[in-house]
Amino acid sequence: MARPVPLNNSAEIVHNFGDVSRETIERLQIYVDLVLKWQPAQNLIAPSTIPDIWSRHVVDSLQTKWTLPEATTWVDIGSGAGFPGVVTAILQADDPDGHVHMIESNQRKAAFLRTALRETGSKGTVHAGRIESVAKEWQHGAIDAVSGRALAALDLLLGFAEPFTAAGARCVFHKGQDFQREVNEASHAWTFDLVEKVSLIDPTSRMLLLSNISSRPSKEGIAV
Repeated sequence: MARPVPLNNSAEIVHNFGDVSRETIERLQIYVDLVLKWQPAQNLIAPSTIPDIWSRHVVDSLQTKWTLPEATTWVDIGSGAGFPGVVTAILQADDPDGHVHMIESNQRKAAFLRTALRETGSKGTVHAGRIESVAKEWQHGAIDAVSGRALAALDLLLGFAEPFTAAGARCVFHKGQDFQREVNEASHAWTFDLVEKVSLIDPTSRMLLLSNISSRPSKEGIAV
């Protein structure tokens, strides 16, 4: 059962959901302060979510790494403000093997992501370009997992991730209350093993962990 979310907007909320070190909390606080500082010029997150930034964005993003803790090398697609990419990088800041590649086509947001990584002392690389182009020309080593949040329908996400999943990467995607419809639609074009985890902050939402992903053969040209 998901724990109730305290009605506050501070780093203390994190302790209600998992065991997080003091150093990690300090890095998360630096990151949140940066988001709020850049927000007026960049509109990094929906203004209506600012009062709940710690629960709506930080804790929600912590679930990515917590869903697949053994993964250390990540690709976060459509990173935007860095939820969950920067948060994952912060959780892995002291792991010598940890690295998060963040793909973001908006140049100003890419600049923010680089600042966030530098200021929090987290390890990652920002790739400023379209997901399809960056993935197609990938020459940055093997990837354990692909993440994405509030980006696209599951079917499209799997298409974006295919260059990595074809080499064995798994996927961790945040999905809202309509997750079952997205899973059903994606299953027409893809095969995959799926583990669903109830969201810590919204019992109607899910963290989807997908593995053994492959596209189904097209029916075009097949005689019947």
